[in-house]
Amino acid sequence: MAALVLAAGAFLASPAQAAPEKIILDTDFSTIGDDGQVLIMAAQLQKDKAIDLLGITVVTGNDWLKQEVADALRAVERLGIENRIGVYAGANLPLVHDPRSFEHERALFGFGESYKTSFHRPQPKDADLIAPPDGFAKKAKLRKEDAVDFIVDTVKANPHEVSLLVIGPATNIALAIRKNPEIVPLIKRIVYMAGAVDVKGNTTPAAEMNVWIDPEAARIVMREPIEQALIPLDVTDITQIGKPEFDRLTAGEGPVQKLFRDSWMAKKFAKDDKAKASVFDTLALAYLVDPSYATKVEDLYIDVDVAFGPGYGRTLGYWQKQPTDLLQKVKVVKQFDNKRFFDFYVDLLTRPVPVRLAE
Repeated sequence: MAALVLAAGAFLASPAQAAPEKIILDTDFSTIGDDGQVLIMAAQLQKDKAIDLLGITVVTGNDWLKQEVADALRAVERLGIENRIGVYAGANLPLVHDPRSFEHERALFGFGESYKTSFHRPQPKDADLIAPPDGFAKKAKLRKEDAVDFIVDTVKANPHEVSLLVIGPATNIALAIRKNPEIVPLIKRIVYMAGAVDVKGNTTPAAEMNVWIDPEAARIVMREPIEQALIPLDVTDITQIGKPEFDRLTAGEGPVQKLFRDSWMAKKFAKDDKAKASVFDTLALAYLVDPSYATKVEDLYIDVDVAFGPGYGRTLGYWQKQPTDLLQKVKVVKQFDNKRFFDFYVDLLTRPVPVRLAE
């Protein structure tokens, strides 16, 4: 896809540009965490006709599926896109990884700063769901089709045109591939926020959260012969916002600015104006729309450790092909143009909401 980014983060289509890239956003959604930020940014890019967001598929990760779905429904309603972009519920549990083992793993292997995944609390019943700060959705409704079937049907209906932006555990994608393997050559590409290649994990010492939740799913998908790019902790650890960027995000009185002022990020910067905060998934969206945001990319053969132990969920990157034909070369992003990215990031997150999508 041709680069679309111009000065100050504006998006304009060149005369030779093809139709906007079709995207499915696969997410373990959170209201104003990085997943929620990605949806806000994607809606603005949709308005600019820089992308064509076909749907939002939800998977357990940051929280349990029911809570994430409730948050995603309110988000599409808040953005004013609930009639155009559907929310589809996917996998509630990983393929193999048992949430009941969480405390056992924590005791054995230790955990990092992102251990507060869905696994550390019981699955909620409907009465246990926590409303977003501005209440539950009143108009947006969950689509009836399962997320996995939506992915399969959409890829088949748009062969070689649909990119998957995977910013949660890869469970939905693995299930789609295993259920309908004929979609593998029809997927245009996959861009993940996942993994830790040459740095420590943020959930266990070995593993990044999205991979650790469902290592088996990540391994299945990353071994498929699909064009793939990985945005790992290697780059997100060194592309973090500070208080100056946060102050730009909170200037104004829109609903998004209010959410930011009430967020965990606000509390963090209030305590320490020299603090830094990661915005993990937003880098994956930026890379998808314009790979030139990445200033250092390595082509590595990628695998995932699925042996239960201290290395469970570790992302393994090899320069040379291993003695197996199972591994695929993946573009692994190691550095970003931070200034250019944050101009793009702040611009999209401070635009007016609701978003007025053209018919």
